[in-house]
Amino acid sequence: MSQPSIQVIAIGNAIVDVMAPCADALIDQLGLVRGGMTLVDTDRAKELYDAMGPAREISGGSAANTLAGLAALGSRCAFIGQVADDQLGEVFAHDIRAGGISFATASRAGDPPTARCLIFVTPDGQRTMNTFLGASQFLPSAALDEAAIARAEVLYLEGYLWDPEEPRAAMRRAISAARDAGRKVAFTLSDAFVIDRHGDDFRALIEAGEIDILFANHVELAALTGHEDFHLGIDALKAKVPMLVVTRGEHGAVAATGGALYEVPAVPVERVVDTTGAGDLFAAGFLHAHVNGHAPEACLKLGAICAAEIISHYGARPEANLRDLAGPLA
Repeated sequence: MSQPSIQVIAIGNAIVDVMAPCADALIDQLGLVRGGMTLVDTDRAKELYDAMGPAREISGGSAANTLAGLAALGSRCAFIGQVADDQLGEVFAHDIRAGGISFATASRAGDPPTARCLIFVTPDGQRTMNTFLGASQFLPSAALDEAAIARAEVLYLEGYLWDPEEPRAAMRRAISAARDAGRKVAFTLSDAFVIDRHGDDFRALIEAGEIDILFANHVELAALTGHEDFHLGIDALKAKVPMLVVTRGEHGAVAATGGALYEVPAVPVERVVDTTGAGDLFAAGFLHAHVNGHAPEACLKLGAICAAEIISHYGARPEANLRDLAGPLA
């Protein structure tokens, strides 16, 4: 097996985040699922956008956010995701390439437009996301760069993108390409609603040994395993996945691997401004340490450092110098 020239290649939604602060009352007024992620159609996206206050546009998408963190830490990264041939598509492509991430997926002509996520941030920093998937849900298998996948140490897949049929088929093909090349596959469950719809698929992938690193939060762990008790959920999966990583918000994170359980506390922050992207950046820190040969506890620690940076400001892309924060773990 040849040495990998890319450390992490990811497949995910290519989304531009549109973020605005809001009062708690607006969440109820609009009938939103507080703290969750809901898929919306064109009409609902327009209704929500019209209800927003002054907003910021920041390139996002879960896996793309993770790559932004990885690249900021110094990892060699590439992204596969579908944008439309429109202004937001150009914004997304510019932002990801400016971050040092290879992005060669061709833009898609015509409708639907590039995906966007309308994010309402309440005073406690909680984010309520409403995603119009647009062009991102039409990523075809033909768009995969299988040679790049074969050159990457880790293929990282975003659970959100499992929902639409076309990219789901593309990700299955990508898993086969990574497996054929002897590479690792990492998967993030993304949200409990995705598990509600595709949990059988995910459990089948796990049972078949197709996933080497599984990322989840405590809510997703319960949805996947059926165990509300956190430790029972860990016990149900730890023998089936070589590396199981579960975040618990302010209670820190754990990793189960090789028959051992590792745990680190959350890194304290002066004020939680916006939790958007906390899990994405945790995965970035963890994977960066992992591909650079650090032990599980150090991987968890860097994940916690990156998550703390992201929740201290608006947006899911790092603003502070992550390499400085990481210190020797970078």
